[in-house]
Parts: sequence; C-alpha cells; structure tokens
Amino acid sequence: MARRTTRPPQPIVTDGSPCPCGLPAAYGACCGRFHAGASAAPTAELLMRSRYCAFVVRDEAYLLRTWHPDYRPSGVDFEPAMRWTGLEIRDTGEGSVFHTTGTVTFVARYTQGGHPGQLHERSHFERHDGAWVYVNGTFME
Repeated sequence: MARRTTRPPQPIVTDGSPCPCGLPAAYGACCGRFHAGASAAPTAELLMRSRYCAFVVRDEAYLLRTWHPDYRPSGVDFEPAMRWTGLEIRDTGEGSVFHTTGTVTFVARYTQGGHPGQLHERSHFERHDGAWVYVNGTFME
C-alpha cells in the first residue's frame, strides 16, 4: 500500500480577515488589493508587506510579478510545513513615492514542523517600469 502524504492546509485569509502584514486593516483593503492587481504598492515598505502576505497565502503569481525581471526565479518553492506567523519592520531607507530605490529591514517569524524560527533580512527594491519591485535581500544576524 502506498503511503499517502498530506500537506498542511494553506492558511485561510479572506478579504475581511486581519491583514497578515500587521497593519490595522482588513486583508482586502490592505495587501489583498495589491495581490488582486487593483493597484500597485506605492512604497517599498508596502511592497515588502504585500510580498510577505503573498508568502502567507502562497500567491506565487504575485511574488513573481513583483520580482525584478533581471533577478526573478522561474518559480517559488513554498515549504509545505512552514507557516508565517508575523512580520516586524525594523527599518526603511528611502523607498517613498519620491524615490527610485529603497530598502526595508524586517524580521519575519514562522513555524516549521512545530518549531519557531525567523528570517531577518534587508530587502532591496527598485522602481521598474514605474512600479516597485523586489531586487534581492541580504540576510542579517
């Protein structure tokens, strides 16, 4: 008999759910509008928050669409046992509506296989064809 493996269910986030990015708004009015393509993130920080949410809801299309084309991978591998549990923005540099580049330093918390962990990164963003896109990140200690 073949052993059947099951993947943990994807988190259920609806338009009315609190936004996983941590801002005090519902997902549909916050990051969900960017995922749906209703508008583009106006700042590097909001793009960072919406990309974090895209990892939470496993929105590969949004992640690829907001990745700089010179650095974009062919796909995103979501770790089935990983659940993102919180985002803390530590610092931002430039990245406003008046800039062409920006950085966002953050800590993203997760559990994997029941064990807590965190990703501490300084992400680099640029405007490409008028929209903010993720370029790359530097892991922090």
